[in-house]
Amino acid sequence: MITRRATQPEPSAERAALLTLMTRATRGTDPEVSMDELAGLAKAAGATVVVRASQERQTPDSATLFGKGKAAELALLCQASDVAIVIVDHTLSPAQARNLEAIFLCRVIDRTELILDIFAQRARTREGKLQVELAQLQYLLPRLVGSSTALSRTGGGIGTRGPGETKLETDRRRIRDRIAALKRDIAEVSERRGYVRARRRRVEVPTVGLVGYTNAGKTTLFNAATGDSSVASDALFVTLDPVVRRVRLPDARQIMVSDTVGFIDRLPHQLVAAFRATLEEVVHADLLLHVIDASAPDRERRERAVRDVLTEIGATQVPILDVYNKCDRLSQAETARLSVVAPAAVCVSAARGDGVAGLIDLMASRLEMDTEHATFTFDFSSDADRRALTDLHRHARVTSQVTVGATVTVEADVPRRVLDRLQRLPEIA
Repeated sequence: MITRRATQPEPSAERAALLTLMTRATRGTDPEVSMDELAGLAKAAGATVVVRASQERQTPDSATLFGKGKAAELALLCQASDVAIVIVDHTLSPAQARNLEAIFLCRVIDRTELILDIFAQRARTREGKLQVELAQLQYLLPRLVGSSTALSRTGGGIGTRGPGETKLETDRRRIRDRIAALKRDIAEVSERRGYVRARRRRVEVPTVGLVGYTNAGKTTLFNAATGDSSVASDALFVTLDPVVRRVRLPDARQIMVSDTVGFIDRLPHQLVAAFRATLEEVVHADLLLHVIDASAPDRERRERAVRDVLTEIGATQVPILDVYNKCDRLSQAETARLSVVAPAAVCVSAARGDGVAGLIDLMASRLEMDTEHATFTFDFSSDADRRALTDLHRHARVTSQVTVGATVTVEADVPRRVLDRLQRLPEIA
């Protein structure tokens, strides 16, 4: 099946063709949904889609994915539409990519390479650039193509004459050396992040991490909850580097909320591995808010994709609260159905601010679930006791405070994770 959609491209935009293959393995899924997502990725990369085409086949062809005849037919279509780049909604083997480029006579990239290109455009910090470069080199290494012995470098001396080291082998060695250097740099970044987390742990400020499918509205919700002004856009992968901000709860306690990179179905393994230092913010959080686009037609598929990534990075042990965003786009019937399907979830509209205050209260109550009621006595004339009292108000929910002269007696629900430290305060019942 071939669908040709000619749109007016921007002067600097590359004209792109989107191709997908439907097989027995993908039967039961809507190919248009996947193609729409691929079109969104192409747009985020700066391309204008002029051709969309799909092919049905029992199994992928090992040489050209689509089959030689079908590939030639698609090539004619792309040439007639003056296509500059072909984007395939699958992971191509090195041989398939080379064969398709020979048939299409233009650049051919797969879904993984497209996502890597978007990440390279979006990276702003040194950490983000390091992680994206590492992912790109890991993807490129098995796809290098040499020129036989034409560019080989011969050696000197007995036993070294002959073809020597080819340019392909030299390039591979250089890439491996660069990968090793990038891994060392990223390890240093991860170590620094560990120091920052350790400082937060010492002051015992709980951390809440926002996770979710790309473009689910995480950054908009982050801004609404924290009062921050991080860039939020109706585009894919706007946020790459984690942003952490402090939120003051209604009872005067404080928590840290972090916004992280969005996930996507079939997120390249190279990216998951490269961004592991960044995603450690998710693994070490006290609570995760799984932000879900309630208006997405393929909502359940997106939820599964996020949970698969959380499993891959080892974050399944962190408590998760499902937050359905963009609920203002749902009808009353859809909202009622959602409350039946996910009764423990929260419905909000981050753009309008609906339900955000209730969500903050719920976050506070979820973080309070593991608490112990304790009584403390302070001498208000002591500087150390005054600091300890302030510390108690910051981390615990104070239920009673009685002052008699310079003596202050406080009853509070204290998180067990900070109880050991607070037990060193003047008196505890």
